[in-house]
Amino acid sequence: MGYCNDMDYSRTMFPNILGHRTRLEAESGPEYLLLSVIHGLLNGECSPDIRLVGCSVLASPCQNDKMIKPCRSTCDALRKDCFHAFEAIEMAWPYFLDCDRFFASEEEGCFDPLVKLKGIRRTSELAMSGLSPEEPSTIIQFTYTSNAQMYSLLKRTAAKCSHISHVYSIGRSTEGRDLLVIEFTNNPGQHELLEPEIKLVGNMHGNEVLGRQLLLYMAQYLCSEYILGNHRIQTLINTTRIHILASMNPDGYELAASEVEDNSHPEPSQQEGHLLNGWTNGRTNAQNIDLNRNFPDLTSIFYRSRRSRHFRIDHIPIPDAYWFGKVAPETYAVMKWIRSLPFVQSASLHGGELVVSYPFDFSKDVHEERMFSPTPDEQVFKQLARTYADSHATMSNNDTDRCGASFYRTRGIINGALWYSFAGGMSDFNYLHTNCLELTVELGCDKFPSESELYPEWKRNKEALLSFMESVHRGIKGVVTDTDGNRIKGATVTVRGIRKDVTTAEDGDYWRLLNPGTHIMTATAKGYSRVTKRVHLPYRMNKAGRVDFVLAKVGSLSSLSLDTWDRFDPYNQFERYSEPGIGAGGIEREEKPWWWNYFSQSGVSPPNWLLRNV
Repeated sequence: MGYCNDMDYSRTMFPNILGHRTRLEAESGPEYLLLSVIHGLLNGECSPDIRLVGCSVLASPCQNDKMIKPCRSTCDALRKDCFHAFEAIEMAWPYFLDCDRFFASEEEGCFDPLVKLKGIRRTSELAMSGLSPEEPSTIIQFTYTSNAQMYSLLKRTAAKCSHISHVYSIGRSTEGRDLLVIEFTNNPGQHELLEPEIKLVGNMHGNEVLGRQLLLYMAQYLCSEYILGNHRIQTLINTTRIHILASMNPDGYELAASEVEDNSHPEPSQQEGHLLNGWTNGRTNAQNIDLNRNFPDLTSIFYRSRRSRHFRIDHIPIPDAYWFGKVAPETYAVMKWIRSLPFVQSASLHGGELVVSYPFDFSKDVHEERMFSPTPDEQVFKQLARTYADSHATMSNNDTDRCGASFYRTRGIINGALWYSFAGGMSDFNYLHTNCLELTVELGCDKFPSESELYPEWKRNKEALLSFMESVHRGIKGVVTDTDGNRIKGATVTVRGIRKDVTTAEDGDYWRLLNPGTHIMTATAKGYSRVTKRVHLPYRMNKAGRVDFVLAKVGSLSSLSLDTWDRFDPYNQFERYSEPGIGAGGIEREEKPWWWNYFSQSGVSPPNWLLRNV
């Protein structure tokens, strides 16, 4: 059995645990075929663990003519770590990896098919660190990670810090790769009242890879430093819910990384590698869609309607016409993610320049490629951008070489449309569709720097990333309730002079990023009174001030509704391809998953046990 020839033993017996009577019967079955293609189906995730455990069932070792089953504890751990990878490709957990059915406990006598692999990994980790396991330190390997390595690293980090961390998927890429997010908070998996939520997104353009690596390093750093008792990190995680999407475009990264590998040459004069990775290879997703041009263009709607007195510029709904265009699965997943959580602040990490840009990214004059186009939150955005740029080692320096552009007069920050204008960007969408304020951080001239630059770049950006995350604790936060103490969802909180409101989350809490000064704030909700308060934020205040509102019921009031905001893909245009067809006799004909062809064309009996709805 060629795919099982690296097991720690050389003798097996038939019939095996699954009832295969001969080696030929086992090799001809769908179970063995699955093990031969699982690496490709899961994009390398959980390899070779899945294959080795599967082989331990198909060809278990024997001693004294008695078969020894693999350990149930190994199976349980594997299922916990890898179940989400099967869910991501809509495949059921293989029946022959049923931990209760085909595995044994330690008391019954079993063997661990991964014991050798675990030893190799442990030795590798110690060799990498150069330290004994008892020596407290944050160990980060400053090398590039493949998609499979990225998934494994995120899951291992979450497992190491399970009390403060959790990994979840927001969807899949065009080619079926997981869009995996790791979160850090003192109560992972749920929103806590008044705790602000922040997101960091990397690798939106697949060939801009530094942000992806920095976010992976940051995930490891947060986990390790929290355990080691770093007071600053513990305070950050205990008071903030941090979501990190290291790669929004794993398909593009796969192409960009392969181009770099193909272009590498041992002779320096012939070495294209990272420096000549073009500026386009891998930028788009697998459908050739630029994800930062694929979001709904709400900015044009804002410009057309901003002079109307009754037009709300917050929570602008997605036009129905948008869904009839080409919406990338990565864009769709991120939009659902943005709508599902009450994000306050965000950063999208890019490459190609050394600057922080902020909305609007689309010019207010369609004929002007470069025109200052501020949002109502211009001053808040500038302060957020300053927070990152000033904390970066070189970004705000007047003498920094800036890749051909000139940002020295603004010390490393710029309004997006003043730099160059484009529609359909993610930052503008965040601002006009939700409460979230998002920056675009350009990390440097080289989109795919050499590995030797990864550690210096981490040193340049670590403090900036931490300071940016901490800056979410500025301005005002609070809870809006009625006179009976019931929290009000969807209440509107307004700041006089800033024509951009925020709305309360499910639990009635809100966050309003504001600069120091005196502000007139008003809270209102449909069917409730309007309450106004005067608030002073001192310049030296290092945390968000709390301002609660209690609204009295006043009957039915005319108020603008968010009903149209709730219309997300109302015609099911994005998911229509997955609708079951109708066969002869009016019977629904279910579409098979994309991976089904691996089995249907191989001549083996169809593995219906891999279909999730069977």
